[in-house]
Amino acid sequence: MTLQSINAADPNNPTVEPVPYVGIQYVAIPEWAGIGTTAGQEFSAMVAGQQSPDEALEKAQTLVADEMEAAGY
Repeated sequence: MTLQSINAADPNNPTVEPVPYVGIQYVAIPEWAGIGTTAGQEFSAMVAGQQSPDEALEKAQTLVADEMEAAGY
């Protein structure tokens, strides 16, 4: 089912309702779920007012770079 969904994804019409952008999200590396969680936590802290957008972006970038380096990319 996952492969079928990936193959059926239409980057030119990525949502049910029309949107002003194109593209789909699919990252084929095992680290992606952890990266999404970690970065999401930083952005959640930003939305909660615990840090600025610049701080959230900087922390997320550092965490992702560290994860990618640790994985050998």
